[in-house]
Amino acid sequence: MEMDEADNSAGDEPHPVLWSLRRAEMAVQAVKEQQLRPLGIAPAHYSLLMSVHRGPGLTGAELARRLAVTPQAVASLVARLTERGWLERRPHPRHGHVQELHLTDDGLRALTDADAEIAALEHRLVERLGIGDAERLTALLDEIIEAVRPTDD
Repeated sequence: MEMDEADNSAGDEPHPVLWSLRRAEMAVQAVKEQQLRPLGIAPAHYSLLMSVHRGPGLTGAELARRLAVTPQAVASLVARLTERGWLERRPHPRHGHVQELHLTDDGLRALTDADAEIAALEHRLVERLGIGDAERLTALLDEIIEAVRPTDD
């Protein structure tokens, strides 16, 4: 019996949608690393800086949930970025033992420089896909996020 090329039920090859998503993610990560490296920023640094910029006062635990990483990973990144002078910890106004994270002026400058690199990559993608396909891709990716989101059963 011949197996249809589109039928991956045998389980010996990755599902084409998931595999394509993974390959796209790896390709984008590699380019982000190349473009951010000269700025002394890793993609993980960029994600953390952006999250703190969008949500000033986040705690390490909140960042870990937003970035889908362990609290230990966030603590390590925060320590590095604090040493660089890009982040500062401030005591929570009501819970003194909790530390809030805020960008410093240097952190905002680093994020702005990184944003320019990421915007250039985004422009490259949209230019290649065309605005219509880029919008459709974004909508499809949003659908994927909803499809895999856990339900409250």
